[in-house]
Amino acid sequence: MEKGRNFTTDFHCHTDYKTLLHKFKLILKQSGLKFTKQRELIVAELFDADKHLTSEELYQILKSNYPEIKIGIATVYRTLSLLESESFVTTLLSEKDAKKYELSLKEHHDHIICQGCGKIVEFVSQEIEELQNSIANSLGFKVQNHSMQIFGICEDCQKI
Repeated sequence: MEKGRNFTTDFHCHTDYKTLLHKFKLILKQSGLKFTKQRELIVAELFDADKHLTSEELYQILKSNYPEIKIGIATVYRTLSLLESESFVTTLLSEKDAKKYELSLKEHHDHIICQGCGKIVEFVSQEIEELQNSIANSLGFKVQNHSMQIFGICEDCQKI
């Protein structure tokens, strides 16, 4: 089920859907799990998503888009958990909602999250990156990876 999109990725290079699916199959094999249509659809929907999704939102999308395929919420939870443990997805923790997921396909970016409506805005700041590296260096660390989430109230919610 190729969606036909190509993304510039931080997922160890440039990844198209076929490459992504191949990596997913390897993860399943290494974990002793079978590759199923349900699991493929989970990865395909994450690949095609234009926003960060909760497991419940992903489940509802799958049920709506593929009513002929039997898929349980437990399969969604287990697959997302596996993908998270393999750094295949990035997890956002929202103070308002449940965990939200995105494939680890984009260049590194950080998130600012509205505590009012749950809106998530992605951003990149070279200044922040340099400051984090400087702090890490001064403490004797070498940054391997990081995730920044800033919580606030968006402009629209401030008007309410």
